[in-house]
Amino acid sequence: MRAAQSAVVQRNPMSSDISQIVGGMEGRERRAVGVIALIAICRMFGLFALLPVLALFAADLDGATPTLVGIAVGGYGLTQAALQIPFGTLSDRIGRIPVIVFGLLVFAAGSVIAGMSESINGVIGGRLLQGAGAISATLTALLADATREEVRTRSMAILGIGIGTSFLLALIAGPVIAAYAGVRSLFWFAAALAIAACLLLTLLPRGIRKPEHTPARNFSAAFRPDLIRLDLYIFFLHTILTASFVALPFLLKNSIGVVLADHWKIYIGALAMSLLGTVPLIIADERRGKSSTVAMAILLLLAGQLILAIAGSAVGSVLAALAIFFAGFNFLEAGLPARLSIRATGNVRGASLGVFASAQFLGAFAGGLIGGFLLASGNPATVFAACALLSATWLVAHRMVPVDR
Repeated sequence: MRAAQSAVVQRNPMSSDISQIVGGMEGRERRAVGVIALIAICRMFGLFALLPVLALFAADLDGATPTLVGIAVGGYGLTQAALQIPFGTLSDRIGRIPVIVFGLLVFAAGSVIAGMSESINGVIGGRLLQGAGAISATLTALLADATREEVRTRSMAILGIGIGTSFLLALIAGPVIAAYAGVRSLFWFAAALAIAACLLLTLLPRGIRKPEHTPARNFSAAFRPDLIRLDLYIFFLHTILTASFVALPFLLKNSIGVVLADHWKIYIGALAMSLLGTVPLIIADERRGKSSTVAMAILLLLAGQLILAIAGSAVGSVLAALAIFFAGFNFLEAGLPARLSIRATGNVRGASLGVFASAQFLGAFAGGLIGGFLLASGNPATVFAACALLSATWLVAHRMVPVDR
């Protein structure tokens, strides 16, 4: 029987890779990681489903301008960035679960307000309140609390793959739901998923270790130079992502002629192909842990943006560009928080991840501003060219001062 199973694994390299990721975890660790990943998927699905359609929706609202459209897309990042550190530090003191529940309820309230709004300012207000439910750092800290250090990278990889899966599902479902039920229905769906995520918390295993209470050291230790480099990396990553999705819906609709209801066909092909490249990158990084893997991922971001800027008028080139881009993005989205959680000690992990998540969502806000400002030129290629330039600058900086040095 074991020989037959081995033969199957040899014939299926992807199955082998996935087994290596989940292997070595205890049963309670697998359960905790699975539940936390599901919570992250529920929450992030509500944001990701809006990403491919919100710019087109916001452009038709009263008082809309390209800059305000960009703020509507990335505005949630501003309040996320402002509150990640306080929420992360608070979770170090009172525990992860109360902070997570509060954040999910605030996110649900913001979703309802945005869904009921008729103006661009109302939608921006709802998005800002969505961002005030800033629990990303606390979720990641909870995951780190629930796993041993030797399987920390694997657990973070599963969380990253879960977020990548939510990307896949949301980018497929978002345009379809918006085409048939309206974009507003996505806000209400996001609110419902936030409530469902609260209920999922009851499935966590008992006995997850609690963070040590040492408030005097929490904040300052989060700003060590090695951690700040990781914060800058996640800032660049989400600046590029959000700016791209300010321009991408207009590229698909106006330059290529793909109607909104069919945008999912582009995304499903690109994301499916990208995930096939992400898992081998994660395995290679865990085995070697070298900065060259990070450099390769940044190079993939650069290549994807260059293709969109230069040859983004054909369906095939857009599909290839997005597949290349998301192969790098998915790896970095999983790998960067894994590196941070290992370097940040347990009693400062919440604060460190708070700074990290603040940088991530500040990048989303910056990306919305940059994308909206450049989109005013009327040419989406301008946005992609700027993202390519930022990727190239990031790659050069990484080669000079590697994050894994």
